[in-house]
Amino acid sequence: MTPAPAPTPLSRFPRPARTAAAVAAALALLLTGCTAAAPDGSDGRIRLRFQSLAWQKESVDANKELVREWNASHPDIRVEYVQGSWDSVHDQLLTSFEGGEAPDVIHDASDDLADFAHGGHLADLRGLLSERLTSDIPRRSWETVTFGEGVYGVPFLQEPRVLIAEKGIIESSGVRVPTPEHPWSWEEFREVAKVLTAAMGKGRYAVAWPLREPVSATLNLGLSAGGRLFHRGGDGKVTIRFTEGDAVVPGTIHDQVNTDRTASPSTLGAGGSDALPGLFGGKYAMVPLGFSYRQQVVSQAPEGFEWMVLPAPAGPGGAVQGVSPQTLSIARDSPYKKEAAAFIDFLLRPANTVRLAKGDWMLPTGEKALADPSLRVAEHGWAIGTALARGLEPAPAQSVRGYPEWKDKVATPAYQEYYSGAIDREELEKRLVKDGNLVLARYQR
Repeated sequence: MTPAPAPTPLSRFPRPARTAAAVAAALALLLTGCTAAAPDGSDGRIRLRFQSLAWQKESVDANKELVREWNASHPDIRVEYVQGSWDSVHDQLLTSFEGGEAPDVIHDASDDLADFAHGGHLADLRGLLSERLTSDIPRRSWETVTFGEGVYGVPFLQEPRVLIAEKGIIESSGVRVPTPEHPWSWEEFREVAKVLTAAMGKGRYAVAWPLREPVSATLNLGLSAGGRLFHRGGDGKVTIRFTEGDAVVPGTIHDQVNTDRTASPSTLGAGGSDALPGLFGGKYAMVPLGFSYRQQVVSQAPEGFEWMVLPAPAGPGGAVQGVSPQTLSIARDSPYKKEAAAFIDFLLRPANTVRLAKGDWMLPTGEKALADPSLRVAEHGWAIGTALARGLEPAPAQSVRGYPEWKDKVATPAYQEYYSGAIDREELEKRLVKDGNLVLARYQR
């Protein structure tokens, strides 16, 4: 990462693939004001545009405050805050890159960078970032933003999946309360769900699985059971194999919904936020969600609702999960890459990263920020999350060429039908493997 004549260790990671982009309507999504940095002719100042995808009020406020602090201490390098959206960022960025009007500093997620990195739209950050920053973030996080021999983003925020549970139901049931060191196994989770459902009464369920987008949740949780699904051969090509490890998580969900009747079938097509009212109303005891959903629980839960954060179930590998961290990148066409890198370095000073993490209710990737005492308190489950951070690994499919098409056309409908009981495991495996490998083959000729 720092200047050196030989490749840095980060350059030896496997080469993630370029993602497919659907951009037919992208011109309509281009945000106004995202022009590249240029000196102001009247005062000679350098002006950088920072496009943020922060959306929660606390997060937006934290980002804007840090921009103001930078501007106050760097009068010759002015940063303008530009609001982006997670819903449209890929197509919007692609259009702005093609039009030569990309923001200088770009907030995104690691699983969205491959197309832009291989397309030559992002700057290689090796040699631009400080040793303080590069050494503080673990290698496993840098792996998520390394494409070929280049590093095209700084991974800075991440979140594990956890169980958000009604405290009273869990504690009164007599079941063992899991910890990050001793989580429930997937088998134990299934048995616990039976106990809770029986105690809760008719029309109530131990679990609500909000799986409108089932693929990343299934694959990332599956790492703990030894599932990887995607396997790279000696020739660099990736094929899909469905092993017993890959069957554990989908099998658990399927059986809870269709056999045990301990998970609600009505939430399978819902988003995470849609399941929270049922949790608050006592219809569900637990909802598997991303760590950041705690903010919605705090802001939306009725007065007197007591809740707790529990680690997600795990397999023999322990509390391991796949993640795609949030990232900060620099546009290749920015004429002020060093200044943009300095701004990123400022944003990601440990104390500032803690502010960003709190604003998004997520976890820092940087080890110094993650060690901050304020992120290790019991309140709102922060300590559970920081304990789980050591088991976060790059998402299994992040480097797979053709993954977006496989996910949208093959995996999403297959998992949805399996979880609802419309198809059996044999048909699920057939679709994921046979149909999936046909898709991947088109990208690896």
